[in-house]
Amino acid sequence: MVNFPPLHPLNPPPLPTFFQNSSDIVDCKLKLILGLIWTLILNYSISMPMWEGEDQVAPGEKGPSPKQRLLHWIQSKLPDLPITNFTNDWNDGRAVGALVDSVAAGLCPDWPDWVPADALKNATEAMNLADNWLGVPQLITPDEMVNPNCDEQSMMTYLSQYPNCKIKPSAPLRPRTNSAKVRCYGPGVEPSGPVVGAPTHFTIETFSAGKGKVEAFLRTPDGQTETLECKFNNDRNLTYTCKYTPQCEGDFMVIVKFSGREIPKSPFRVNVSGFAGDPSKVTASGPGLEPEGVTINRPTYFDIFTKDAGRGTPEVIILDPAGHKNTVPVKVRQLSDGVYRCEYVASGIGLHSINIFFAGQSIPGSPYGVKVSPVSDARRVRASGRGLQPNGVRVRDAADFRVYTEGAGEGNVEVKVIGPGGSHETVKTKQIDDYTWEYVYQPKKEGRYIVMVSYGGQEIPKSPFEVNIGPYKETRIRAYGPGLKGGVVGYPALFTVETNGEAGGLGFSIEGPSQAKIECNDNGDGSADVRYYPTVQGEYALHILCNNEDIPGSPYIANILPNTDYYPELVKCSGPGLEKNGVVSGRPAEFQVDTRQAGDAPLDVTVIDANYQPIKLEAKDNKNGIYDFSYRPTRGNKHTIQVNYGGVSTENSPYRVFVSEPSDPGAVKVFGPGVERGVKSNSPTHFNIDCREAGPGEVQIALTNAQGQDIPIDIQDNRDGTFTVEYLTASPGDHRVTVLYAGAEIPQSPIVVPVQSNVDVTKVKVDGLEPTAPINSLQQFRVITQDAGRADFAVSITSPSGMRVRAHVVPTHEGYLVNFTPTELGQYLLSIQFGGQPISSTPYRFTCTPKGSADAVRAWGPGLEGGVVCRPAEFVIDTRSAGQGGLGVTVEGPCEAAINCRDNGDGTCAVAYLPTEPGHYTVNITFNEQHIHGSPFHSYIAHDQDIKQIRVTGNGIQPHGIPPHPSCCVTPTPDLT
Repeated sequence: MVNFPPLHPLNPPPLPTFFQNSSDIVDCKLKLILGLIWTLILNYSISMPMWEGEDQVAPGEKGPSPKQRLLHWIQSKLPDLPITNFTNDWNDGRAVGALVDSVAAGLCPDWPDWVPADALKNATEAMNLADNWLGVPQLITPDEMVNPNCDEQSMMTYLSQYPNCKIKPSAPLRPRTNSAKVRCYGPGVEPSGPVVGAPTHFTIETFSAGKGKVEAFLRTPDGQTETLECKFNNDRNLTYTCKYTPQCEGDFMVIVKFSGREIPKSPFRVNVSGFAGDPSKVTASGPGLEPEGVTINRPTYFDIFTKDAGRGTPEVIILDPAGHKNTVPVKVRQLSDGVYRCEYVASGIGLHSINIFFAGQSIPGSPYGVKVSPVSDARRVRASGRGLQPNGVRVRDAADFRVYTEGAGEGNVEVKVIGPGGSHETVKTKQIDDYTWEYVYQPKKEGRYIVMVSYGGQEIPKSPFEVNIGPYKETRIRAYGPGLKGGVVGYPALFTVETNGEAGGLGFSIEGPSQAKIECNDNGDGSADVRYYPTVQGEYALHILCNNEDIPGSPYIANILPNTDYYPELVKCSGPGLEKNGVVSGRPAEFQVDTRQAGDAPLDVTVIDANYQPIKLEAKDNKNGIYDFSYRPTRGNKHTIQVNYGGVSTENSPYRVFVSEPSDPGAVKVFGPGVERGVKSNSPTHFNIDCREAGPGEVQIALTNAQGQDIPIDIQDNRDGTFTVEYLTASPGDHRVTVLYAGAEIPQSPIVVPVQSNVDVTKVKVDGLEPTAPINSLQQFRVITQDAGRADFAVSITSPSGMRVRAHVVPTHEGYLVNFTPTELGQYLLSIQFGGQPISSTPYRFTCTPKGSADAVRAWGPGLEGGVVCRPAEFVIDTRSAGQGGLGVTVEGPCEAAINCRDNGDGTCAVAYLPTEPGHYTVNITFNEQHIHGSPFHSYIAHDQDIKQIRVTGNGIQPHGIPPHPSCCVTPTPDLT
């Protein structure tokens, strides 16, 4: 006998139809009867209840199957056993014993010691305990459970009683001491992380281990052992907290014992490396730190950012409103380098204090005050819209979404948008009706955004939403059509995408309550009509991709409605205003829409031009299901007419109409160098004719010279309403261009073109223009044009500041002489034109430099004071500090002395002169025609036998006397003249 729970009369889940009629039961068709019984068990005993810890599935969403729900619940209760099915995983009896002890701690504490070989004994003991003290009747026998071929459906029926079972009073609960069940975790027992001088901690959990003494010891790198204080937290998991502060680097050992025996993984090896970091550089943000929005018994989290803070591990302690720090357990795990996530579940309401430490010290902003709100019915609140989509939204987009609260009871909607770096974004709010709110935020930079939506202090399903904001992008791709906003189940939802010449591969994807078949028709003109076929009502996100990336504006949110009693496919559209050709700009274009056979639904008709701007549409309702429409095209280009009925595109919609212009010779434009001043004889030239706005017609062109003779022309049709005309004339003088369009002369015709004589600028020479010049010095150069012909000459000089420099031009027999004086330091640009043509493709350039200073030039060496006949007298000249200038050296004396100068390449030069007669010599050194400091220098040249009479004494000639002259840094030297 199977006992069923009471059936729920309201909104029961649908049951498959097993029977044709009641005779199947009367005829005792066993297979069908058993199928009905199992269906009732599955839908009313397993599917209907909500078990503790389960989240309710939001309306319209597909939840897990009954089998998956039951398996997930059992796996959450037996994390230490690999339960994956309802058959052979239960054969040794240990799993059912573990399940009994899990739902009633201490009722079956010895199951870990059971031997798998005693399967029947194990199952019998566990099932008897469940039957006697948990009220779980043995719907199957222990023999059936341990049978390798046990029936899966029978097992599911039996095990489905455990989620809602209750332990009876005076049940024989027994503690069990098992050190293997002790868990130890926390940064203080991690292989790495603790640093010198920063307190660290770890937690010892004894909930499943029974009663016993907890001990912890720390062994330092030098072999010393110290006892750690184990502070009991008096929480439901029976945890102890231990702390220690490393005083040196090295390998530490943490030893944990329970009832005198070491627990699993003890001793823990901990490597202490580095010193405590800087907690002032640590930040934290996330929904779990917000002043409001955290709700009782709901998981929440926040992130801790330790980048650039140095070594250390975050520690979080949460104090409840009474000041107790053990009522809210926390879990801190590392997400990536420098990012930690703290997760917690508050078990009471009121103001909680969240304390965050790094390297043993509080971070800025800690402690955080968080108000925990009571449970509300936020599970019935739904949020949707483009602003909540994981991908597609870009910088500067208006990211919008709506929140629907109907059926959720009393409460306030709160929305917070947190951008990259923890910044709070501005959110605009608009109430649509009593149960609908619209929110819009505009991201200013790319990155990950968190959108938190709460109702009555609780986060709604799927909140927080993670939205990846892409970079700002502009595109020529456009999308339009009713399918981007909505549609009806059973009908194709249509939209159009136009690339407008933008390169890239288009792609489409649709996310929603059901899979939707997609059809894409390339129209061959850069546009594509896309149809998708939704089979279930609800909200769909339409992604339009270019090179696998959402275009701006994508995804589009479409609301698909259920099938109704109207028929968009029966709407008939006709009239010249819908024809592909024949519509003329500025003239009324008419068409008619017949809805008499289509049922009752709203009719939506729009006309847009090539720039996607709406065209004014005049409509007339004939009160019989027939509508007359008229529009005036604004210009000659493509127009698109969309006819939608009940949100569905009608047959053949959208209509693409190519608008032509009436013939208007006055709209023809003629332009280009071939009809302007500057045309040269014997030089090819061209001009353009633009007829795009002149309507239909043919172009006729004639060109005559000054003598009235026809000049050959070459006309090229560019296939876009424009023409290019090329010609070359051999003679100068006034030429005439005559242009006819549609048989009439355009207003601009005839056009007189003054043709000038041609010159050969390649034969123009520039002489004397130096690359550099001192400031305020007169510069002069020649432009030789005698071989280039006769033409106008022009020179333009631009200073470094952009000012025009006045130049004096003097005609000469060979061309022109140009004089000017640079007054600014920097680079000058010279543009020289002959006959209106530049003589070079790029301007000439020269640099104006500061004038040199003779006072900054220095000279030294023995040759400036004396020497010996027929031996080189040497000295050095240093111009490194003198700037730009010319250097001059002369030697006067009893005879003419040859002078040799060598540029050292570092701003100095070595000079040597060779005297052939004794006597007094004068050495003159000038810079920019001015004597340098000490010039002229006087030198005496002696006979070589006089040198022998000279004696030199003093410490300066000893090996360890005066130190050598220090070396110096040199710079490039100017040219030496």
